[in-house]
Order: sequence, then C-alpha cells, then structure tokens
Amino acid sequence: MKKQYIVGNWKMNQDLESIKSFFADLDLSESSCETWISPQALHIQTLVNDSPKTLQVGGQNICEATSGAYTGETSAKALKDMGATFCLIGHSERRSLFQEDDDLLNKKVHQALSCGLKVIFCVGETLQERNQGITESVIKSQLIEGLEAIGPAQIANDTLLIAYEPVWAIGTGEVATPEQAQAIHHFIRNTLAFDLDWRDKQVPLLYGGSVKPGNAEGLLCQKDIDGALVGGASLKATDYSRLASIASSLQKN
Repeated sequence: MKKQYIVGNWKMNQDLESIKSFFADLDLSESSCETWISPQALHIQTLVNDSPKTLQVGGQNICEATSGAYTGETSAKALKDMGATFCLIGHSERRSLFQEDDDLLNKKVHQALSCGLKVIFCVGETLQERNQGITESVIKSQLIEGLEAIGPAQIANDTLLIAYEPVWAIGTGEVATPEQAQAIHHFIRNTLAFDLDWRDKQVPLLYGGSVKPGNAEGLLCQKDIDGALVGGASLKATDYSRLASIASSLQKN
C-alpha cells in the first residue's frame, strides 16, 4: 500500500478564532492518510493541544544554530519541546524573500534531524528558470547541496520528505499537469538514488503548487507522487478534509 501525505502550510495566516473554527469543521473520521499541518510558530502549542491526535503538527522554519544570541529565531529543540514533529525547510518563500541559500538550508536540515524533527525539504524552479530550460539542473543542485552529508541512516521511517514546488505555480492558480509533475518527481527520485546514493530508501515525494480538491486526484495518482504540500486550500477545513479523503481513497487502491 502506498502511503499518502496531505501537508498543510498555513504560512502567516489563521488566528485563534479561525483555528477554533477550522477544527470544529474538520472531519478526518474516514481518513487513513498522513495528515500534517504547519501553522505559525505561535500557534503550534494550540494545535498540539487541541487538534486530532492523528494530525502531526510542525514548524515552517527553524534557525540553523542550536541556541544563542539569535533574536527572533526559533530553534529545532524548542519546536520539539512544544510537541512539533516536523519542519519545513527550503520553502520557496524562504529562499526568495529571506535569501536562504543551499548552504544555510543544509545546516538547517542537519539541525532539525539532530533534534529528532522530521524534515520536509522543498525544491523547485522559478518561471524564469523553467523558461530557460534549466529546471532539472536547478533541482539537482538544490538537492545535492541542500542535503549534503545526510546519510541513509538519518532518513529512515519518513524522517525526510521532499516537496517539489514549482515556484511559478505557488499562489498563482497555475498548476503543473499531472504528467509534468510526475516527470519531475521521477527525476528527483533518480537524483536521490544515483547522485546521493540513497538507492535503498523510499523517500516520500510531495507536490506543492496550487493543489486543490479539484486537481488533487490527478496529481496524487501518479507513480512517484506520494502526497501534497498544500497552501491556500489547507486553510479551509472542508477543503483539507476533502484532500485527506481523496488521498486516503488512493492509498487503498
């Protein structure tokens, strides 16, 4: 059976009242897939305390340092202490808005794994890079440099997931066709196997980029796509519940 993941990235959205409404309307009673959500850091404890036990809660970012004089940053250990189980690293908005490069992201991956957090490592090309025909070289570089010195023993039991997010499809309403997404996910799987020498590891691969209930099934049924990293649609309990239902039905097939 192929395990499916529905991961919601709430970004800098939701307040306590909307979170309360979200969980009042959320229905995961028929869901058998992995359901994960990354809220704002201030709301992690609320979700840990009040969300269904089947829901894993994570962070959207961590500091590369273990501790120290880093005003405004959040450590991996602090996330773990709050009950978070995973963290997003390398999201395109962190790369573009905060100029996080592959060297910094590699340090964050090591930091998260060393503290016992699972990692969703994000990669993807911009529209300009896509138009230049360098999508594969960009993604290969992000993977090799961002995951440098990560050994196979560190990625057992879904401790590391890869999310492919074509930057041109995030928040734009555009979405890669299932065939386009599958081709890149297959390329990522080969890069992990042959460039990083992870041949014996089945790393879950997620697609992220304007995923909605209306287009999810076509994406999730692809051979090398194991789930979705969802932005806007994860803010609505009905949409998130529907995505979990779709993923669960495919998981059973």
